[in-house]
Amino acid sequence: MSGARIKEKEINMMNLVLNVQKSFPGFRLAADVSLTGERVGIFGSSGSGKSTLVAMLAGFLKPDYGEILLDGETLFSSARKINVRPEQRRIAMVFQQHDLFPHLNVRNNLLYGYNRCQVAHRSIHLDSIVPVLQLEELLERNIGTLSGGQQQRVALGRAILANPRLLLMDEPLSALDDALRFQIIPYLKSVSEHFGIPYLFISHSLLEMRLMTDTVLAFENGTMIDKTSSEQLSRNRMGQSPVGYINLLQLDDMTERDGMCAYRWGRTELLLSAGNSGTVDGLFELSSKDIILFKKHPEAISARNLLECKVSELFESDLKIGVELKCGDMKLVAEIVQEAVRELGIEKGVVVFAAIKASAFRRLATMKI
Repeated sequence: MSGARIKEKEINMMNLVLNVQKSFPGFRLAADVSLTGERVGIFGSSGSGKSTLVAMLAGFLKPDYGEILLDGETLFSSARKINVRPEQRRIAMVFQQHDLFPHLNVRNNLLYGYNRCQVAHRSIHLDSIVPVLQLEELLERNIGTLSGGQQQRVALGRAILANPRLLLMDEPLSALDDALRFQIIPYLKSVSEHFGIPYLFISHSLLEMRLMTDTVLAFENGTMIDKTSSEQLSRNRMGQSPVGYINLLQLDDMTERDGMCAYRWGRTELLLSAGNSGTVDGLFELSSKDIILFKKHPEAISARNLLECKVSELFESDLKIGVELKCGDMKLVAEIVQEAVRELGIEKGVVVFAAIKASAFRRLATMKI
């Protein structure tokens, strides 16, 4: 992102205690978790209880029973009959739908929460948020003239200008196509980094969890089934995912060679198909399923990338085995079946050769995320 450089603040730690229950016909949510963090994800499929949990935390939905504490303050307690009003919790939300006010221009949409924030809490001002979100040219525009990505940036700015102590992002990217999604992610992360605001990020996308969060609470059918890192969650679910484990690679300094694109990946060079010739650098994904392992250097192979790697770790995921590879100064995860582990003699410390087709890489973003 271009624009004025704003000094970053250390992100405040969120100290959250959630011990709540909520029942609807045919569904019951029960959550009991204590956590401290800066970038926390709530992961689960549709109907798992993610949005219900967030609505209770924000104060939009009253739990049937339990308590909610944020940074030592009791926001809800059924036993003590405490239920702090949403506007007094200093929690801001960014939704899937932007919910901007069509009768207000961008400037006045941004200032909506700011004008309702207590003066004592106004540490973030309009002139601070505008350059971070690159909104300088949009301030006098009507909402109806903005693209989806621009509207999401305005919605994010409005939430930050409410000067919250916690930001909740409820599926903020699910209504966007891939191109817009990866344009918006750097903005979502930058506002937290620039203004020191911790966040809870809600999504059903493992990839979004990897890019946006450190710690993840995984929910299924109204129950929290796991509390782990976003990296470990991805490894745990590799075997049941149709795309396997997604390796995220930052590739730089592209040069064209013999009709292909050569990129720098750490100290290693990777060859990609010619369709990437318009991208000098960027973030790419590579499925664990697209990495073929050899015990010895093959005499001939059609794949354009052959990397000599050392096995640094093995892990199980359903019926598949993940093989973590150290390739120079970088790491990859390949996916094989148990029989292949025995046949290739794969164990920690052995050297293998990883073959990857030039067409196996998919560009996600043209900037660092």
